[in-house]
Amino acid sequence: MNRALDALLAEAARAGRPIRVGLIGAGVTGRAIALQLLTPPIGIHLLAVANRTVERAEQAFREGGAPAPVRVAEPDALDRVADAMGHAVTTDPSVLNRAKSIDVIVEVTGTQEFAARAVTEAIAHKKHVVLVNAELDSTLGSLLAAQARDAGVVLTNTDGDEPGVAMTLLRYLRSLGLETVAAGNLKGMIDHYRTPETQRAFAEQYGQDARKVTSFADATKLSMEATILANATGFRVGKRGMYGPKCAHISELPALLPDADLLAGGLVDFALGAAPHTGAFVIVHEPNPAKRRHLSYYKLGSGPFYAFYTPFHLPHIQIVSTIARAALQRDPTVAAVGAPRCETITIAKRDLRAGDVLDGVGGFCAYGLIENTAEARVERALPMGLSEGCRLRRGLPRDSVVRFDDVELPGGRLIDQLWEEQTTRFESALLSPSGTGGAS
Repeated sequence: MNRALDALLAEAARAGRPIRVGLIGAGVTGRAIALQLLTPPIGIHLLAVANRTVERAEQAFREGGAPAPVRVAEPDALDRVADAMGHAVTTDPSVLNRAKSIDVIVEVTGTQEFAARAVTEAIAHKKHVVLVNAELDSTLGSLLAAQARDAGVVLTNTDGDEPGVAMTLLRYLRSLGLETVAAGNLKGMIDHYRTPETQRAFAEQYGQDARKVTSFADATKLSMEATILANATGFRVGKRGMYGPKCAHISELPALLPDADLLAGGLVDFALGAAPHTGAFVIVHEPNPAKRRHLSYYKLGSGPFYAFYTPFHLPHIQIVSTIARAALQRDPTVAAVGAPRCETITIAKRDLRAGDVLDGVGGFCAYGLIENTAEARVERALPMGLSEGCRLRRGLPRDSVVRFDDVELPGGRLIDQLWEEQTTRFESALLSPSGTGGAS
């Protein structure tokens, strides 16, 4: 019998063997997660935080009211801290990845190259990995999830972020026997041309990073989150960037998406401006007239498409369930199930000149849009997650697709090697009708 998470966590606490977590990254989001894990959920012990500025890692424990952590530089030292049920900090994520005492790694840096190295090392040392990193997951999630399965561990994105909220709801609806045909986010506004300069005041008001806030506004993060959801569900997009119809309430959305697309394998998409203004939705299809009468009686409309939604998403709070599901049930909250169905491609945010160096997610140069992988590979579109540091070989007008042929990739990056490995591993599924494969 599959016992409930709260019972399993309580049992772990009573047995004196809580899930021991290592957190990589102590920025605003990382410290919020640390606060939640320290205040404390029963059955989980935040053992260590790794951050390049060790004082920021120490701040995470201080804000959570924990005793002063021990600075460690070797896995054995961390294991000794674990034996005493203490806390530790380090500048080196390898210490967490190689320590025998760590059960789950939570990666929350928002980087690509650094995170790829940390995550692949964690998987190699058979750690479960929770990604609070849409940038990495949307780019390499199919490969990383496959590597984790090969190693006998779980790699997952997190409940609380919209892909996890949508996937949790979708799995519940499927368990009821309902046919799920779409899923996605609720979004307040989109302006592809926002920059760290236009978003600086807003970011400072809420203690956020300006580039991160920019990625929320310019559709890059929305596209990356939809990519994660597409690759977990097998859904696709009806058009580049999604339809994103504007509506007053999420219940109106099913009538605004094309029926043919909904019934042709499912869609990831978003609703613009819809109440309740936060959370995630899933659309189901019910062709049976008798069942539709029942749903109408319960105020869900006349059908045959119906919107279900979760009216909140609480990333640093709901992550607790993802950690527990990974460690205690070997159950990813949301993870790619095979070859990538979608990816987030790079689009010029302004007129770009030869010699310009792209500044990545939330920058001044480009925004990301979700596209079906087959179409993206035919076009040889540059994934947004690989864009940072790429130098333009030629000028490109605003809103044009940046292609591999348009740029010089930085040398020696692991993310490029992993992209090639992902393309090779899933080559047969990625090939277009014309036989074009992935990047070279």
